[in-house]
Formats: sequence, structure tokens, C-alpha cells
Amino acid sequence: MSVKECDHHRKRRQVIIRRICGGILIFVFLVLLVILIIWAVLRPTKPTFILQDITVYAFNATVANFLTSNFQVTLTSRNPNDHIGVYYDHLAAYISYRNQQVTYRTAIPATYQGHKEVNVWSPFVYGTNIPIAPFNFQSLSQEENDVILVTLRVDGKVRWKVGVFVSGHYHIHVRCPAYINFGSQGNGVKVGPDGAMKWMMIQRCAVSV
Repeated sequence: MSVKECDHHRKRRQVIIRRICGGILIFVFLVLLVILIIWAVLRPTKPTFILQDITVYAFNATVANFLTSNFQVTLTSRNPNDHIGVYYDHLAAYISYRNQQVTYRTAIPATYQGHKEVNVWSPFVYGTNIPIAPFNFQSLSQEENDVILVTLRVDGKVRWKVGVFVSGHYHIHVRCPAYINFGSQGNGVKVGPDGAMKWMMIQRCAVSV
């Protein structure tokens, strides 16, 4: 075989390879374009969360720089989308005070939320002798007979479902401020024989995805 024929076959293989690579790139581009168009038409909106109420069974900072607390919260989540479902995975709820976590994390069962559906969760979040910063302990000691601001936090992952397509995981962070009035003029309601107090909140939460 002559050198000219070898060059001809080499160039022909290069043309075929370029055409295959070009076809693959065009196919990937079209798939991504279709997904982008569908996403833009559907206009996915992040879920909304509302803290309905909070019941306090214990909230004691009697030991220096340690806090024992026990809460039950009622939290609703609504999917505002018409054509997109939401999978909630690995959700965990906890309470923070002045940006410091003061309870353990409580797992919330994984679930699927259809179009316009509402889910209600009522987890217990608690902590026993949780170490807190000295300046937070001092602030807590001063506020324990007044209004205390705590924050219910929910962290986890979500997936979006459009038809048969399910997206990858996205981190979700929910922040629900709760003002608890322990003062004599507080609006809490006593529930149960153990002196637990319940406060109605109806507090909209901040959500980031």
C-alpha cells in the first residue's frame, strides 16, 4: 500500500471520528436544551414552610453553661408547584439559641410531596445537658422569665420530580424563628399534667434551596 493511500485512510478515519463526536455533542446539547425549556416553562418554586405551634416540656439552664430542653413542634410544608413533585430526603430538625445548636438533631421520615400537597410534621426535639457558650448562658439566665427567641432549623436534601424525570439532590435549609414568652403575661396554654406550655405561632419560615 502506498503512502498516499495510507494518508487517505487516516484522513477518512479522522473525519468519521469528528462526525461521531459532533453527533454526540449535538445530542447532549439538544437534551440539555429540552430540559432547560421544560424547567423554564414549569418554573419550579421552592416549598413553603410554616411553624404552626411549639410546645415546651422543659427549658432549664440551672447548671452553669448547660441547657436541658424538650420541645414538640408542628411544622407544615406545602409544595406550591402545579407540575413538580418534591422528594424530601435526610431531613433533620433541631433548635438553636443565638445561633448555637441547643438540642440534638431529630430525623424526619423521608416522604414524597405531590403537586400542591401539604405535609404536617410534629417531631420532638430535645437535648439533655447540652453545653452552651458562657455568654449565651448569661443571656438565657436574664431572659428566662421574659421573651426568648429560639429558631427551629430543618436541614436536609430534596429532589424534584417532573413526569418520570427525577433530579439529583439539592440541599434545603429551613429557618423558623419562635418567640416564646415565659413572662407572667405570656400567651402560652398549659397542656398535660406535667406543666408543659404550648404557644401558637403560625410563623412563616425562611427557606433556601
